[in-house]
Amino acid sequence: MSSSSSSRRRRRHRRHARSTAAGPLDDDDLMSEILLRLPPQPSSLPRASAVCKRWRRLVSDPGFFRRFRLRHRRNPPLLGFFDKYGGRSFVPTLEAPNCIPPERFSFQRDDYHDRSLSLGCRHGLFLVFLPKPHQVVVWDPITGDKHHIALPAAFDEKETVGPVNGAVLRPAGEVKQFQVVLAAADGEQQAIACVYSSRTGLWGALISTPLPYGILIQTMVTTDDAVMAGDSLYWQIFGYLYGILEFDLVKQSLAVILVPVDMHGKCLKMMRAESGGLGCLVLSDYTAQLWERKTDCDGGASWGLARTIELDKALCLKSEERGTLNLVGIAEENNVVFLWTRIGFFMIHLESLKFKNLLKTNHISSSYHPFESVYTTETRAGGGHDGAELMGPELLLDA
Repeated sequence: MSSSSSSRRRRRHRRHARSTAAGPLDDDDLMSEILLRLPPQPSSLPRASAVCKRWRRLVSDPGFFRRFRLRHRRNPPLLGFFDKYGGRSFVPTLEAPNCIPPERFSFQRDDYHDRSLSLGCRHGLFLVFLPKPHQVVVWDPITGDKHHIALPAAFDEKETVGPVNGAVLRPAGEVKQFQVVLAAADGEQQAIACVYSSRTGLWGALISTPLPYGILIQTMVTTDDAVMAGDSLYWQIFGYLYGILEFDLVKQSLAVILVPVDMHGKCLKMMRAESGGLGCLVLSDYTAQLWERKTDCDGGASWGLARTIELDKALCLKSEERGTLNLVGIAEENNVVFLWTRIGFFMIHLESLKFKNLLKTNHISSSYHPFESVYTTETRAGGGHDGAELMGPELLLDA
């Protein structure tokens, strides 16, 4: 055998060895890390699963689902909103192929839900208060799971003054466990709060703080959605005192915060400020003022006007299109507000001032619950997609 033939065989062997050697992207752990960085839009994982069987196997793993949700916990898409007083009907805000069919998020009402009050959404969960049979329901619209939780005696209608409000949240690093925090005013002129943990299945100790009160008027907690900023939850309070109730999740304490006189008597909604702390949006005619509460190095806190927005200019409204402007909801993770005017229902991003006309309707609900969550439909490793309706037919590739 000639030396040249032997050399050719060695070269072919080396080329074959190089062609069959595993590359970096053949490592499943590395590929999973890459797929985790897909945008958290509803169509992302169904699209990825349609590429090949290997990707389908990786994104259908339950551990991958958990990591995907945790990674995008702080930047979930705004999937839509629920009408607080319209049977909790869902209206999607995303365009195809990310639009969620409204029937996917249908809250089935029982007979005793006639007096129920929805308290808001957070971290992919929806909280509903049932005066009778004295419960709250934590509903996961994506999975359909419902948890009925009996309330502490202190939150019975006979013990409280005004409405009972509350909030639901998931502790950091959790995708299954959750907490419920209730807040109300009682007959002793004080605000009360209590925390439920799904991990223990128990309510904690009752927490209270005095509320200023007048002879004829008592301060109460409003039914507006809570705002979460930093390690605290906030609710608006009204009556003898016009201010904000703060519940510190770390210290497990309550405090009352006064708002500037400039905010009194105006349409006010709490929000998360651009710095991440507590803020307020004050609406007067078509002018929106963004206020921010700051704490100095000595621990003193004060309010300051951060920005003013001329909403008629941002919405490109003509003079004949102006009318009553209603602020009906704020999506805290996406920095989006929902506004109703005589020509339609808008959402506007407060940073970019980009807006979208969602509905052309004369019907107005006084409040909407924005639903911000990572929507991960089940993608089965053996083929088939529960999220197929979120994708165009051209994306359902033959794997």
